[in-house]
Amino acid sequence: MDCAVIKYVQEHFHNKFTDFIFPLLSRMGNGGAVWLAIAFYFGYSKITRPFALMLFFSLALSHVLSQILKPIIGRPRPFVVHPCGRLLIHTPGGYSCPSGHSATSFAAATIILIADRRFGLLAFCMAFGIAFSRVFLFVHYPSDTIIGSLLGVLCAILVLYLYKM
Repeated sequence: MDCAVIKYVQEHFHNKFTDFIFPLLSRMGNGGAVWLAIAFYFGYSKITRPFALMLFFSLALSHVLSQILKPIIGRPRPFVVHPCGRLLIHTPGGYSCPSGHSATSFAAATIILIADRRFGLLAFCMAFGIAFSRVFLFVHYPSDTIIGSLLGVLCAILVLYLYKM
């Protein structure tokens, strides 16, 4: 199923617009940059400051766990298993599963949703776009992004639970 989906995306989704927008979305997810910026924004108000801390810790936890799980699972990236033309981004190292971009993006989107429903829905749209960009860019299988997304949501729920203790 993974291979069929990624093959379909590679054959039918590439054009000038998507070849521009998806590398940009992927870069926004590098190191959780866009989510860290939102955390700093939340940090300026006393009302949203607790969410800034929860967002930061969710990002950190989801990033660390995804990096621990990658060598344990040891799944090679799609472009390694199925060599094709040039990649639209720099060749990432390491393993494929789970997707760290997806994990951090969905962890952040979950916290943002709790902080503000309207912005949370936008955050989930952005998280989905970042996760999809990783499949589009041929650096993750769809299941890598799904597992990463679930990991991120679970990390956010754990941080929310610990915060309320």
